Amino acid sequence: MSVSIREINHYVNTFAKVINKEKVPVYSGNVKVGVDLGTANIAISVITEENQPLAGALYPASVVKDGIVVDFLQAVDIVEKMKRDMEELLGFPLTKASTAIPPRVDKGSRKVITNVLESALFEVTDVLEETNAAAAVLRITDGAVVDVGGGTTGISILKNNKVIYSADEPTGGTHMSLVLAGAKKIPFEEAEKMKKDKTKEKEVFPIIKPVVEKMAAIIKRHLQGFDDVETIYVVGGASCFSEFTKVFQKYIGIEIVKPEHPLLITPLGIALKGGLNKGDERGS
Repeated sequence: MSVSIREINHYVNTFAKVINKEKVPVYSGNVKVGVDLGTANIAISVITEENQPLAGALYPASVVKDGIVVDFLQAVDIVEKMKRDMEELLGFPLTKASTAIPPRVDKGSRKVITNVLESALFEVTDVLEETNAAAAVLRITDGAVVDVGGGTTGISILKNNKVIYSADEPTGGTHMSLVLAGAKKIPFEEAEKMKKDKTKEKEVFPIIKPVVEKMAAIIKRHLQGFDDVETIYVVGGASCFSEFTKVFQKYIGIEIVKPEHPLLITPLGIALKGGLNKGDERGS
């Protein structure tokens, strides 16, 4: 890793401070845009040409499941509205964006996600694997990146700055909520809210811990044959629990590093790889 986790946390915290803000600094330069169609949230991230966070937005949504768009029209409506709101906030149009998919998503699902952005009047400049987008923020050249999302847990193994292996399996935050709903005998929606309530973490985590252990088992299995991996970097909203890394560390036996605001790592990384929205293209 070429930079410290402290530097990474500072960078991500800068992005966190601009999420869902009603005002941003006046800016007239070029920007890069990322759109992340997640299982639990849709995110838009906007950064400057120099990769400094400028603006961002999160919108709770359930239009994607395990990297597959299950409600195309609603997905388009949400992205289109977020695009308009972001353009109004910034004061100029956004024309190009990159996006991401879980590792090994089939070509058909990849095309549908691209179609969502194009229907919302974005030119799609790149479609990344989510773990690769996260690696761009973490700036790692060797190790494993694990993205624990709403529907899936994905892993990419890097060596000499190249991805040599990637995989994705359907266990994520949604499964945590299902277990919690069953244990508490409450509706899924209520379990989702309870899971995200930091004040109830001590009550919630022991219940969903078996799901975290299953995630760790998945990762341990995919690491077989890669004995030179010394560090696992964990990102994704479902990893936000304070005890999450301890479970992974104990089960896998490899150093676990989780940056602050793990939910924001992948959306920010997508923007880092985004196509440039140039000033002359937007009439400035």
